[in-house]
This record gives sequence, structure tokens and C-alpha cells, in this order.
Amino acid sequence: MNTKSGYYEKRVTIPDLYIGQYEVTQKEWMEIMSNNPSTFKGDSLPVETVSWYDCVEYCNKRSIKEGLHPYYNIDKNKKDPDNTNPLDDIKWTVTINAKANGYRLPTEAEWEYAAGGGQMSQLYTYSGSNQIDEVAWYWKNSGDKYLADPWSWPVLLKNNNRTKPVGTRKPNELGLYDMSGNVREWGWDANVRNGPDDASGRIWKGGGWMGVDFCCEPSFRAHYEANGKGPDQGFRLCRSK
Repeated sequence: MNTKSGYYEKRVTIPDLYIGQYEVTQKEWMEIMSNNPSTFKGDSLPVETVSWYDCVEYCNKRSIKEGLHPYYNIDKNKKDPDNTNPLDDIKWTVTINAKANGYRLPTEAEWEYAAGGGQMSQLYTYSGSNQIDEVAWYWKNSGDKYLADPWSWPVLLKNNNRTKPVGTRKPNELGLYDMSGNVREWGWDANVRNGPDDASGRIWKGGGWMGVDFCCEPSFRAHYEANGKGPDQGFRLCRSK
């Protein structure tokens, strides 16, 4: 598949892939990992409070359970020399088996292409609509009442903002749900450091229940240390064809 990605600003080739219709749920997580780290509990809620390392482990364990070849090589005893983030005390060395058919995290280009509707794209501002409230759970609509500007963390807490069951907003052109907000989603890519003060981490995409509007646009990107966890941090699976 060929597409022009907003982030890459050039034509890139996106190989055919399978990508999850929904974010990984707590039920799916517990079936593989036998624990539930999530702050907000519920089988149909997206799993959250998971690090990037937790997610690559899940991918391999689920692949093995389903008879697939694990996509990742995870060396917990060798520190990744490219990981310079002082906040990351794990720094496992993780490499890939490029021809494996197992589960993995999408690359940034794959995620952005899918969120934008792929070859069926209508060039919406958000994933599936120009109206954010049709497709996303974000800071204004994820609590007891609809909030107005400005964003305020104490107000979000008082309003009981939180995650919502997956698939309860409108899907995008490819039938994918919650790509503009519910939890922000880990991807495979490491961020490109722009200077000595820009610590290494992993890219996340897709806004989240506490995120502001612009974070919900498919082209938005940010990064977080790979061992970071939060109640708005989840993921979506994909597999190579």
C-alpha cells in the first residue's frame, strides 16, 4: 500500500497487515498475563497502566499461545545501548524477527495510515470524523458531564473522567475504533532525538481519555520512556500478512 503520511511528509510503502479493530481489552490481557494492572477495572475496558516492555511481552506470549512465531527477541540481561533515558531503569534489548507471523506493535507509519482510513480515507481531521465527539473519548466527554475549556486536572478528577468500553464510538473508514481517543497507544518506533535534552523513548499515538483535542488527530505524535505507565496508556495489536 502506498500512502502519504502526515508525519513522514513523503511517500512511504506500507506493507499489507492485520491491525486490531479495538484496543487490547483487560479481558484479553488477563487471559495471557494472568494479572490486571489497570486503574479502571472492566473486562471490556482497554487495558492501561502498561509499559512498552509489558506490551512486547504480551505480544510474544499471545503469539506462542496461538501457535504463531513470536515477533520479538527480548533480551532482559542486555541493556539497550541506544536507550539513553535516565528515567528508564529496564532498558531491555528488543529486536525483531521480521518474517515472523506473531503479534506486534504497529509502526508509527502503519498506525497513522490505519487511523487515517487507509485507501478508503476521507481525510477527516480525526480517525473517522471531523467531529471529535463522534469518534473519540477525550478530556471533554469522558466523565460525568461535558467539560468546557480550559483543561484542568482537578476538574477531570472531580468529573470522574476515565476510560470507556472499547468500540462505543463511531469507527473510522476501515471499521477501526478508538484510534482518536480512549487510551493513547504504544507503537514500535523509538523517538528520534532532537538534541541532548530530548531523552530516548517510544512513540505513542491516538490521544486518550484525559488528552486534549489536538492529541487525537492521527498525525499527532509524542513519546514516553519505555518503562512508563499511566491510566491512559494502552495499545493495539497488529500482525504482518
